[in-house]
Amino acid sequence: MEKRKRVFKNHEMGTVQDFKELLNRAAEKYGDKVAFEYKEDSNNKKSKIIKKTFNQYKKDAEYLGTKLLKMGLDGKRIALIGPNRYEWCVSYISVVAGDMVIVPLDKALPDVEIKSLIKRSKADAIIFDKKYIDVFKEIKKENNTNLKYYICMDKCEEFDTLFYEDLIKDGKELIENGNSQYSNLKIDNQKMSIMLFTSGTTSIAKAVMLSQDNICSNINAMPHFVLMYDTDVLLSFLPIHHTFECTITFLYGCLYCGATIAFCDGLRYVVDNLKEYKVTVFVAVPLMLETMYKKIMKGIKEQGKENLIKFITPITNGLAKIHIDLRKKVFKQVLDNLGGKLRLVLYGGAPMEKSTVVGLSNFGIAMVQGYGLTETSPVISAETDYYKRPGSSGLIMVNEEVKIDNPNDEGIGEIVVKGPNVMLGYYENEEETKKVLKDGWFYTGDLGYLDKDGYLYLTGRKKDVIVLKNGKNIYPQEIEFLIGKLPFVLENIVYGKPDKNKDYIISAKIVYNEDIMKELYPDKSEIDYKDIIWEAIKEKVNSQIPEYKHIKEIQVTKEALIKTTTQKVKRAEELRKIGV
Repeated sequence: MEKRKRVFKNHEMGTVQDFKELLNRAAEKYGDKVAFEYKEDSNNKKSKIIKKTFNQYKKDAEYLGTKLLKMGLDGKRIALIGPNRYEWCVSYISVVAGDMVIVPLDKALPDVEIKSLIKRSKADAIIFDKKYIDVFKEIKKENNTNLKYYICMDKCEEFDTLFYEDLIKDGKELIENGNSQYSNLKIDNQKMSIMLFTSGTTSIAKAVMLSQDNICSNINAMPHFVLMYDTDVLLSFLPIHHTFECTITFLYGCLYCGATIAFCDGLRYVVDNLKEYKVTVFVAVPLMLETMYKKIMKGIKEQGKENLIKFITPITNGLAKIHIDLRKKVFKQVLDNLGGKLRLVLYGGAPMEKSTVVGLSNFGIAMVQGYGLTETSPVISAETDYYKRPGSSGLIMVNEEVKIDNPNDEGIGEIVVKGPNVMLGYYENEEETKKVLKDGWFYTGDLGYLDKDGYLYLTGRKKDVIVLKNGKNIYPQEIEFLIGKLPFVLENIVYGKPDKNKDYIISAKIVYNEDIMKELYPDKSEIDYKDIIWEAIKEKVNSQIPEYKHIKEIQVTKEALIKTTTQKVKRAEELRKIGV
């Protein structure tokens, strides 16, 4: 318990109860400080950079919200789709702070899914980026949804729609003429305010119902773990409709802590954007960080500095422990490749190789891992500024409880959580809600264990566990970690292939890095790659695990695995593709 007291020490950031309070607090506390910055034209590297202050942001949100209420949308559902951009952030907060319901949609959805989710959400209005004009033209023509208003973030001459900027102007005029409906609204923070569809195909995507209390409870718990400051700059790169990016970068980092959000110009510009915006905090997924780290280490090796790094790292780490931190100076050349200002990386969504975590930490970058789900608003556990244990998912959030249900002999069981962050349920899906919500506890479907110090470890998804005829359990994630350490492996998936004896052959699909294979084996052709990889599996993977876990079959490819927009592998779709 003493450890928990130290971890969850008091802070002076205060708490928020709803999104209106969050918006008002941001303007009052941070005022004319820059809240958002972005290029006027993200496709033009020399484009003018637009800056919006917290005061301007609040005004724009109030203008838009006032107009939406005037249009008769009080209490209605408003869908929102588009890339990470200022207008998305204004739209989101104006809706929820106006006691309406926001329905953020994945920007990468195919048209057929957009149509399905618009219909299922029963949204009365849609706010969209011009990229989606064609699908909304079709939806309007088909006329089989609840949509009454089509609002485009950009001028859409070819489509009879409302223009976002016109609504802002109308709302401003309404407020100047005495309309105070928006500012006088009382927020019910217990009812559904956010409807989020989980990743998946149209037939299985569930609509998660979240209240403002759910998300605010997560925001209020975060300062006990990791603080951001109003001097920080965050690069908004991950899809902002997702709770991880939305809560951590947008709501917590920017609106709560006062950090500036810089919108990324696109995947290939991440490193450039880290430099030009002088980014200090980066919220990312493991796949991106692992790729960046491998490139850094490749560069170090090419310069012949690998042994120097190995020699000096223990020294700089030792000095850091006695509060003499020279890492930013010693590793300046390395850190300059990441913008030169990066101090903190927050990551989650999937496990990350320990070597990447330790490696980036050695350069002086604070690495903080979190774990959570959309249904938990999202964070369940996280590392802290004070306690880290690479390989774990950190400690349980201050206002939540976690227990391990039906643990086996190793203490591994299903992770279940209780707290104010747990969703209200799945919209119009009582059957699925009852499966996961029992007596106030949410059953995550994830397997893991708690160590004696309270650190949570994930071992995989309950439905992914391979149970052999002899009763042995195999957790694919454990073996995937080992395969991922091979220098030429980009990603992989381990699965059980049914055999004629009604047991399983442990198998793996491995995506290799073509450039590294050519570099390591210049005299070999692609025909030889499978044999090379198979020998490495036997030597580096099978040799480290019990025989019953040994990989017996492999499939190799240079084609990326099927993933969600947050870079989680869609195991079910991959296994269907494999034919399992």
